[in-house]
Amino acid sequence: MTLAEQIYEHSRKLPEQAAREALDFIELLERRYSVKPNQSAADTEKFLAAVTGKLSNDFPDDITDDDLGTDVPRRELD
Repeated sequence: MTLAEQIYEHSRKLPEQAAREALDFIELLERRYSVKPNQSAADTEKFLAAVTGKLSNDFPDDITDDDLGTDVPRRELD
């Protein structure tokens, strides 16, 4: 019998409220230990699909690093 099956068998013997508490705890552990897939590439694709064709015609599409400003150190606070 697998560990998941053992947990299931024990949970079936609990009163409804105790089973609900056990489920809440298992969901907490699931959130804490679950590995989240890297969604950055998918999110970027979704964003680009959403904004494609929606920017104004005068929006530059050839921005390079040369167009960006340079960082200036912050001045010291008095």
